Amino acid sequence: MPLIFCLWWLVKRVLSKLKRRLHRWFPKNSLPRLGRRKPPPETKYIPRRPPKPPWVRTEVIRLKALMPEAGCRRIADSFNRRFQSKKQMTVGKTYVGYTIRRHQYEIQVVRKKIKHMRPKPVPRNLIWGMDLTGKIDAQRNLHPVFGVVEHHSRSALVLTALRDKTTITVLRHLLDVIERFGKPKMIRTDNEAVFTSWLFQLALFLLGIRHQRIDPHCPWQNGRVERFFGTLKAKLDRWAVDSIEQLNGALGQFQFWYNHVRPHQNLHGRTPAEAWTGVDVYTRRPKQEYWFEAWDGLLTGIYLKL
Repeated sequence: MPLIFCLWWLVKRVLSKLKRRLHRWFPKNSLPRLGRRKPPPETKYIPRRPPKPPWVRTEVIRLKALMPEAGCRRIADSFNRRFQSKKQMTVGKTYVGYTIRRHQYEIQVVRKKIKHMRPKPVPRNLIWGMDLTGKIDAQRNLHPVFGVVEHHSRSALVLTALRDKTTITVLRHLLDVIERFGKPKMIRTDNEAVFTSWLFQLALFLLGIRHQRIDPHCPWQNGRVERFFGTLKAKLDRWAVDSIEQLNGALGQFQFWYNHVRPHQNLHGRTPAEAWTGVDVYTRRPKQEYWFEAWDGLLTGIYLKL
């Protein structure tokens, strides 16, 4: 047994020295290979897709700036719903993720421009923004809330809770507003079913009002009424109601506070009621001043009677 082990160790040493000598005499990969060489595996050629146009990256950056809380999948879905049929262009969540990661600075710049951008002035009764929201009472019943905002003065022309969310009910309140404040040239809404029904379209056609519908998943295109509802929801979520009658009373107080008490930044410190009537509070002395407070201190301000 020891003799066999010694012979095995000796043969191993000789082969190791021979292998070193061969590597020293011949360069690497210069020795001929014995046997049949296996052919290389066939690789399938996959053509590379062309890069996206520059406007796609710009639109993804703009969507992220407009929706900072949205994820990559939601931004990709919003992009595809808008441009798949219009421009035959789609993006995936991976492309959106890489774009957002590489252009963080550009997104912040776009957000700052959007925040400080002043809307263009429009004539009175040119465009009305119309939308629906909701409020849940103490009995867990959802009451639809209907609102109309005039774009020139940001005045809340109507703010009321509806018994039901049907086209007939919406048209009834719309006709009351038109009878009181005049007829607009255009009405801008989202794509909710009550605003896209044939009855609503027929009524606007007979009234001679042009209907503007925003793109799907683009609430900023109806920004004035969305901003109005944002101010409303910030207060209404902290206010409990028991019935639709109490809700309508609270909405009337909010409408007065919003139109006559609360100054608006884009109106240069004037209220929507002052912008609607064309009164400049900085050059005209008010007759009386009143302290306004409602909703247990949620709505406060100074009301100037001109």
